Amino acid sequence: MVKKQILFLMGVSGSGKSTIGKLLAEKLQFPFFDGDNFHPEVNVEKMRKGHPLNDADRQHWLEKLNEVGIQNLATGAIIVCSSLKEKYRTILGKNLENHHQFIFLDGSFELIEARLTKRKNHYMPKGLLQSQFDDLETPKDALTVSIDQTPDEIVTDIIKKL
Repeated sequence: MVKKQILFLMGVSGSGKSTIGKLLAEKLQFPFFDGDNFHPEVNVEKMRKGHPLNDADRQHWLEKLNEVGIQNLATGAIIVCSSLKEKYRTILGKNLENHHQFIFLDGSFELIEARLTKRKNHYMPKGLLQSQFDDLETPKDALTVSIDQTPDEIVTDIIKKL
């Protein structure tokens, strides 16, 4: 039995955060929140035009996702967002001490680029993938899971590690 906590599924775009997050939320019976749905329109438009977000662009978005976590402490929650830098993870985990866990969906550039090529109707163009890998600060304290498996295998692996 997995304890009620806030699970932040993180990784670069195309790593499967939404797919894995929805499956994991279903298995654990936790509410699911897609961080992309909390971006202000100006951020979405910036990415749509092929420009990477900077730290200032992300600040309010990260604070909002932290609020979602705090509001769901009693039930636990799955929140998916890239959380590429340590300082982003600090904002996300504020006031959630001992009640949250980061899960890093780890995969190679080539695997993720191939996935992005197949993905339709998403505002994040594959041309920005390198900027995400450049910004990625691999977490030291996250549960790390390889995405070189099926979604069901990844979810099973996460639950075993929790």
